[in-house]
Amino acid sequence: MKYLCSICGKEHEEWPAIAWTSPTSYNELTDVEKNTCGELSEDYCIIRYPDQTDYFIRAVLIQDVTDNCQNLDYGVWVSLSEKSFEDYRQRHNTHEDREATYFGYLNTIPPEYDFINGIKTNVVVSNGINRPEVIPHQSDQDQIPFIQDYFNGITTQEALNRIKQFDSK
Repeated sequence: MKYLCSICGKEHEEWPAIAWTSPTSYNELTDVEKNTCGELSEDYCIIRYPDQTDYFIRAVLIQDVTDNCQNLDYGVWVSLSEKSFEDYRQRHNTHEDREATYFGYLNTIPPEYDFINGIKTNVVVSNGINRPEVIPHQSDQDQIPFIQDYFNGITTQEALNRIKQFDSK
């Protein structure tokens, strides 16, 4: 899809979002576990372990591209507490006032990074946006390259490399 950039006035081809259809925690389950304790939809995932239940929602993380007019979007999954999950789901399903912010943990690992799940995030829900936006906590920026890139941006070439790498999977 092509669009006319409001910043530079040139026509660009829109980049696809890099999106995952399920959280990493769900992907790590066996097929039997997925059938017995996993529940997955387009927007939600629940995993009921014997000793705990994990709740996930689908969201968007927007990566700034420093030398381009467009950003790179990631369709990611974030774990929430049961209370936050139920509050989000109620607001999402009833379309009532949806502005809210939840604490969560990133549960999607982009392939270009080497880290374990558990990056602290805020999940920001706005009335005009279909999926909530994920914003990593800046306090961990010094230790995690993913967070450094989030706050400092990446280049167009890096964004195109990520799209190409994801498309080849």
